[in-house]
Amino acid sequence: MKYRKLAEEIISGIGGKENINSLTHCVTRLRFKLKNEDIAQTEKLKKTDGIVTVVKSGGQYQVVIGNHVPDVYKEVVEIAGISNFDISDGGDVENTNIFNKIIDLLSGVFAPTLGILSATGMIKGTVSLLTTFGIITKTSGTYNILQATGDSLFYFFPIFLGFTAAKKFKLNQFTGMAIGASLVHPLVMGMLKNEVVFTAFKGIPIIETDILATFLGIPVLLMNYTSSVVPVIVAVFFASKIEKFFMRVIPDVVKTFLVPFCTLLIIVPLTFLSIGPVTTWAAHGVGAFTMLLSEISPILAGALIGTFWQVFVMFGLHWGLIPIAINNIAVMGTGTILMFAFPPSFAQIGVVLAIMMKTKDRKLRSLTVPAFISGIFGVTEPAIYGITLPKKKPFIISCIVSGIGAVVAGMFGTLKYSMGGLGVFGIPTFINPKTGIDMGFYGILISITVAFILGFVITFFTYKDDTESENISTNKEKNVVSENKLVEKETLYSPLKGKVEKLKNIEDEAFSSEAMGKGLAVIPDEGKVFSPADGQIVTFFPTHHAIAMITDKGTEILIHVGLDTVKLEGRYFYPKVKQGEKVRKGDLLLEFDIEGIKKEGYIVTTPIIITNTDDYLDIIETNKKYSDFGEEIINILN
Repeated sequence: MKYRKLAEEIISGIGGKENINSLTHCVTRLRFKLKNEDIAQTEKLKKTDGIVTVVKSGGQYQVVIGNHVPDVYKEVVEIAGISNFDISDGGDVENTNIFNKIIDLLSGVFAPTLGILSATGMIKGTVSLLTTFGIITKTSGTYNILQATGDSLFYFFPIFLGFTAAKKFKLNQFTGMAIGASLVHPLVMGMLKNEVVFTAFKGIPIIETDILATFLGIPVLLMNYTSSVVPVIVAVFFASKIEKFFMRVIPDVVKTFLVPFCTLLIIVPLTFLSIGPVTTWAAHGVGAFTMLLSEISPILAGALIGTFWQVFVMFGLHWGLIPIAINNIAVMGTGTILMFAFPPSFAQIGVVLAIMMKTKDRKLRSLTVPAFISGIFGVTEPAIYGITLPKKKPFIISCIVSGIGAVVAGMFGTLKYSMGGLGVFGIPTFINPKTGIDMGFYGILISITVAFILGFVITFFTYKDDTESENISTNKEKNVVSENKLVEKETLYSPLKGKVEKLKNIEDEAFSSEAMGKGLAVIPDEGKVFSPADGQIVTFFPTHHAIAMITDKGTEILIHVGLDTVKLEGRYFYPKVKQGEKVRKGDLLLEFDIEGIKKEGYIVTTPIIITNTDDYLDIIETNKKYSDFGEEIINILN
């Protein structure tokens, strides 16, 4: 039920199911594409229990949940009635820049495969460990079955990518799979053993190719497409254009079989004759170039990728690198990009462990335990968004020591030999399949150890709990009450003049449900807000539409002028005090233009909320229908 309630709050916060173009999820995030991001209540979602944060990047509206994202995803899909939604349905990022479109494309094609890619990679890693330590032999049936299980997805990767790319490009998904299957069919693989007819582009690196077969007399530049990445994606893209043409010209009564028939008859030979060779050469070129950069300066490459990897992940920019990493492993048999990205997980958990041991904040300590455990297994978003990033300095420390760890791995010549799990599950992917455990493997162990220890030590000796939170607690103590001691009674006086409404009657679920606390609302006659009690302005929102204050007796009050008026970005609001300022009952806090706000189409109904309602026995609102400035409006009881 808790996931269902959270799902309902998410759907409401993003602007309702009608605002959803598409939805998918990764390890920790719901990834929406919204019709209009402006109507999403981002700040409200960020403050919702169960949500770590919200990130807008690459044309996606990403709600970071953490480890329970699959459960929340299921509930969102069911409640919104979008069970057949997918990453491609309505998911084009039309009104955005080319960079966002590329990131969206790459994440759309590869994201659905990452879970099973990690799982099969973990199996391959387990097999590597078993053979390295002599527990099984490469001639045993156990080895063959486990190796086939682990290698299944990567060997037949074109089929899986044919499926996901077809969804992205809006091609019949089974047509996409058929294209991928054609590339790795046993008959095609068998042709690789044919006698060489002649050699094309002889002497030219990368593109020199033996001609082993022809198609209708045309020489075929035959490649080994098992585990390939780029050829099938490009082929599916062109197939989607071909399919659209035949969908227009072929009669409806025979479209079911004639459209895929015509599409495959054109695209598969075209792929073997041109698309496949050209994209394979390009893939090999990219692989050779990135590997060359790592060989020229592993220290620089490690410093850049290792240091900024967590930043890339935060904004979804890592999707520009992951496909290159997968491509490199497919065409080169090894890779360095994901090797350099490996130490950040361990740097992050080192930092979190230090905070766990140093903090006196019980709530923060309770967050560090699950974040540390998740980080061990490579899921660091809970640690980043929930702990280190909000405190800034620990996050910076984790980035710096990540870069140091990556440099260490680069100095040892560490390579990644297969895709695999995250965190500790990824360690076996650094075992050389030919020579077993070598210096490169020891390099990754030293690398993650260095990142972990440095992260822990530096944070342990520099971390201090936020002085802001300490000051708030101290302020409460000085102002009559402590956090654990409640006042007998406090009276609040009306900050506005106008008609009084019950919260349940206003048109905003966050307020009307009393999720933010008890209180009431006033429909103002005059555009002025006065202080309802003696206290301090804790927050004056940058858009000036809302004021949060704490009274001298510890009551926390939110005065929110109008509904959704944050979108006015400060227009029509004229603050008279500053954040942090001490105020007395009756001091003028804010002036606002009622008519201007109404002309913009917004409601001026103003909720007055006691946000720490749970601290009190009862909140008693006035039963008057109308209130003038300074009249008694709310009584707060122990």
